[in-house]
Parts: sequence; C-alpha cells; structure tokens
Amino acid sequence: MSAVLVEDGPDKGAIWHFGQPNHEQRSLADGTGFADLSHRAVITVCGKDRLTWLNDLCTQEFAKLTPGIWVESLILDAQGHITHQFFAVDDGETVWIHTEREKESELLTFLQRMVFMLNVDPQSATATHAVLRAPGLHDGIGGPYAIVARTELSDVLAAFAAVHSQVGTWALEAERVAAHRARILFETDHKSIPNELGFLNGAVHMKKGCYPGQETVAKVFNLGHPPRRLVLLHLDGSMVHYPVTGAKVFSGEKEVGYIGTLARHYELGPIALAVIRRTTPVSETLTVDGVPATQEVIVLAE
Repeated sequence: MSAVLVEDGPDKGAIWHFGQPNHEQRSLADGTGFADLSHRAVITVCGKDRLTWLNDLCTQEFAKLTPGIWVESLILDAQGHITHQFFAVDDGETVWIHTEREKESELLTFLQRMVFMLNVDPQSATATHAVLRAPGLHDGIGGPYAIVARTELSDVLAAFAAVHSQVGTWALEAERVAAHRARILFETDHKSIPNELGFLNGAVHMKKGCYPGQETVAKVFNLGHPPRRLVLLHLDGSMVHYPVTGAKVFSGEKEVGYIGTLARHYELGPIALAVIRRTTPVSETLTVDGVPATQEVIVLAE
C-alpha cells in the first residue's frame, strides 16, 4: 500500500503509515522495523574541543562519550527551562546531532554564538545528510539511529527494505508514548524543566559538572518537587472522538494540564503523554475533551 504522509506539525512531510499501523508497530517491537527520518535536521560539530565544549553547554556528559554510542541531551536556559532536545553520536572526529527541523536554526545559532576561542565548528548538515531509524531493538532513546549521506539514502532504504519492514511516524510515536519518552514541541512549553518530564538520569546526567540551568535541576531534585509531572494516560477505547496535542486535561471541573502526544498503540489502545499538576491525585480518573482517562505514573507525585 502507498505511504500516507503527515500533513502538519513537526513531522510534516514524513511518512505517517503504510496502511497497517499495527503491523508496523509489531515490526518495531521485534526489531525488524526501520523508518525514514530525513525530515529531521542534522548538525555537525567538528574540532578537537567538541566534546568538552558540548559538556559545558548541555545536560548530557559528553566529555567521556564513547565513539559510536548515541545519547540524548537537552540545552536549558539559565532558569532551567528546556530550550532544545537533540540526539548525538561521536564518530571520533565529529559529533553528529539530529533534532527537530523547526528548531535547527535556533539551535545552530546558539551553538555558533558559544564557540568563542575554542576549536569547534558547528554547521548544518541537513542538506547533505539524513537520519534513519535503523532496524534493531529499541535502544531507549528512539533508535537505533543511523546518519547517511543523502546521495546514498535511496540505496540504504532499498537495502533495508529487502529484509525489513518500513514503518511511519504513527508506529514511532506509539512506541515513544508507550516508553514514556517526552518530546520537545509536544510535551514541553515555555515553563518546562527536566524534572517534570522524566529526563533525569537519562538526557540529564546527574553527576557531571556545571552547565546552564543545572542549579534549578539540582535544587528541585534535592529540596522539593517539580510543580508538574509527566503522566501516561490510558483513554477510554470506546470513544469515537479523541483529543489532540494541546487539549486540556481536567480533574472534575478543574483544569490540571494538557495533552502532549496521543497515540493508538497496537496493544495498549489509545494512550497519551500528558503534563499535569503534581498535586493531582494519582488514583483520580481524568477527562480530556470528554474522554475518561486513567493515569499511569511516570514522574512521582511525592
């Protein structure tokens, strides 16, 4: 069956599905699925100081990064709010980064402004290289990922397709939601801090040196609780209408949060990542656009 494309949002233009989203999700689960993520942006960072430089700017520990190992990282502002999320791998000479296409210009401008006197050179590689979700079992951060030259993209996709099944973003997003992984532009807003969204001890390394926003992360972790928490909602599967990204979440008549991503999972049914007030009782059934939803805890309420 021919591909159906995503019509709007950050994944606009990407393949949504091939007509069998449940089959595609099963392919991902058993490690035989792959996806074309060439709609995402690619940035390179070259230079001998690249790893220590990124270590000082980001939440991930780059100084000790082993070549070939993909990691997830965030960049925070001085108040600890999330401004960027990206995935990166070092090949021994260059750090390859992929991120949301609509965040590329902002991220690249930030990185280039932070070069100063160090031997680093951040540049866009979106025109020359593309991202793939390679075949293989889920690695915990949405991969395994591969970066390929765009001149070789069609050949690589054909080679994968000879023995594996191509999937779309429907399957990828269902996998992400079920795995409790927040995504910038979906689960984040201008107030988001890592503590709320399950990023600690993953995208945020808790034992590395200083980076912008670390004080907020450490203070909230050591002295209190974040004001909100990421939660997985299991929505009533008998409903015909389902909410969309940004829909308000209610506890009774009180608005307590918003939907980030809704997905239809091949085993779990309709599920969603939502960001709600931390004080919302865990056992309470919530509603979104009139659809009842029960909570599965991701970030602890207490």
